[in-house]
Parts: sequence; structure tokens; C-alpha cells
Amino acid sequence: MRFIDEYRNPELILKLSRQIKQEVADRSYRLMEICGGHTHSIYRFGIHELLPQNIELIHGPGCPVCVLPLGKVDEALELVQSNDVIFTAFGDVMRVPGSKQSPFEVKAKGADIRMVYSPTDALKIALEHPDKDVVFFAIGFETTAPSTALTIKQAHDLGVSNFSVFCNHVTVGPPLRSILESEFFDLDGFVGPGHVSTVIGLDPYRFVAEEFSRPIVVSGFEPTDILESILWLVRLINAGAASVENQYVRAVKSEGNLAALAAMDEVFEERPSFEWRGLGYIDSSALRIKDTYIRYDAEVRYKVKQICSPDPEGAICGEVLVGKKKPEDCPLLGVTCSPEYPVGALMVSSEGACSAYYTYVHRRSTRSGSGVS
Repeated sequence: MRFIDEYRNPELILKLSRQIKQEVADRSYRLMEICGGHTHSIYRFGIHELLPQNIELIHGPGCPVCVLPLGKVDEALELVQSNDVIFTAFGDVMRVPGSKQSPFEVKAKGADIRMVYSPTDALKIALEHPDKDVVFFAIGFETTAPSTALTIKQAHDLGVSNFSVFCNHVTVGPPLRSILESEFFDLDGFVGPGHVSTVIGLDPYRFVAEEFSRPIVVSGFEPTDILESILWLVRLINAGAASVENQYVRAVKSEGNLAALAAMDEVFEERPSFEWRGLGYIDSSALRIKDTYIRYDAEVRYKVKQICSPDPEGAICGEVLVGKKKPEDCPLLGVTCSPEYPVGALMVSSEGACSAYYTYVHRRSTRSGSGVS
């Protein structure tokens, strides 16, 4: 298939691998891939095995389900259990554990919790059930925020009164800044997220190069995309250059998606502060609904109270999420934590680092008898 097979060409993949090995200098390269989609591709296609040993790939906080702290799931479930509502959420969210139970477990006990594929599905349910209040659990970076904004606008235009949004949309720039300002991280460059960049463009990453002198290359998700982006980063690092580059030109425009950005700007504003798993509270790192559309804000309608819940004992979800540790460092992985019985969000999400490692590395190694069972 066009745009898939041509980017998985074995000859091109091996050629890029050889070029990287030829161009690396006698130094280490610590590169963070921000997007969880990249993490899955790296493990799925064995990209990490095609790189020289002095290139280390570090997984960053780019999984939209994983970045939500445990307390946000608890807040959502408290909203469901305290009010007579139809609660809707994306499939990944349904299995994310709260401090005591997941949405699926609460659903099994009788709560009306439904999986949807988009916020417009939730609005449709509200239109079909005018006697019931419907809440959509909105999560994700700027990738999914425009669809939520447009759905809120549609509800407003239709005069729908039984629909609201529990808004937990986050933005990619502030956590990236938090990582760069941390004394813990010593990073040489970034593989920039592809999906979110189709919306926001390249400008939100300029501070990485201009203030922190680190290169960032926005990348596609196929093997040749990621390897080419790493090759570009190696060249930039060797030259001592810091810039924002766009490898994913077939999908990402420098200015982003202006219509999507306009919809977000009309409906949302920055939150003063928001809690991130593994990073704590970060200023202006999330979105909330503007007063113009406040009738669709579930936090206001149901007076949602903030809940702070620690990660499960023994789990290192936060440290893995921000690249301080690797999935294989977690003592629970493959023992008490698996996709079938997840302890943390990183094992649930299709973009979670633990899910990727378990699926593409851990299970293979246990089958061959060389891994920890």
C-alpha cells in the first residue's frame, strides 16, 4: 500500500541503519521520542536493534492516556457514581485503572458507561436520549482537542442541554519544557511527535532549539521515517546545530492546521496548572472550556472535586512515562501487570511504553526462554 510499503522497504531501512552507523561520532547520543506512537514503532519494527550502541532512545510523555494521573480517573468515576449520567469515553480509557477500579469495572457493576470513537458519538447519544445527561471524558493532546472543540460548538448550535465534557486535554510544549529544565535529564535531541504536529505545526517547538540549544525533528511513524529522523538528529548534533526540522512533510505543514487551531482557540483556554503523571503540576499545560461555552463544562456542572491518588505500590509508571526508567525496569511487568490485567495506564494504552515493550520484546523473550517470566 502506498505510504506504508514504501516506508517499510528492507533495503531502505538497512541503508539508513548503515548511514547512521557511519556518521555517529565517538560520543553518546541520548534521543527522546516524545510520541507513544513512535515508541510502539520502535519496538514493533526493532528499530532500536538497528542502531549503534552509543545511541540511546528514551521514551517521553507522549501517550495521551498515560499522562493522566490516577486522580483524574478517580474524578471521572466519582462523577459517574454520584450522578445519573451516561458516561462516554474512548476505548483505551475504559481499561485504565483508577486507585480502586477502572471504568470497565464500574460499568460491570451497573453504571451506564459507554465506549465511543469520537466526541460526536457522545453528542449523538445525547440527542437520542434527551431525558438523560451525557458526559464525554475528553483526553489527549492537541491532536484530539479540535474534535472536542467542534463537538462543543455543534452542541451549542443545536441547543443541546443534556451534553457536557469532562475536559482533560493537554498540550505538548509545557511538559517538554519541564523536561528540559529538569536537572535529571541530559538529552541531546528529540524525535518530535507526528500526529500532534499536523495540528500545531512547528512553531511550538522553536523554544527547544532557541532556548535550550537542542535539535528536534518531527517524524512520521514508519521505520524509514524514524531512522531518517535519527540520522538527521545525528548530523545536527555532530554539527553543533540546534533547529526544528520536519521529516514528516507528507502530513505536517509548518503552520499546522489553521482551522483546527481556530476551533481550539474559540472553545478552550489555558488552565493555570494541571497535574501530569511523573511530572507533577505544570503551569499552562492543559486546556479548559471558556466561559462562552461553560454550560458544556462537566467540571462546573457536576462540581467535580480534585482527587490526588498515588500510583500503585511497586509500579514505576511515572518514571517510565518521562524516561527516567525503562519498562523492563519495572518489577511488576509481566508478573502482576500485563495488557489483560494492567496495573498502570502504560500497560493499557495503544501508545503506552509498557504495552509496547510487553508486546514486542517481553513476550518474545519469554517464549524463547531468555526473558523473565
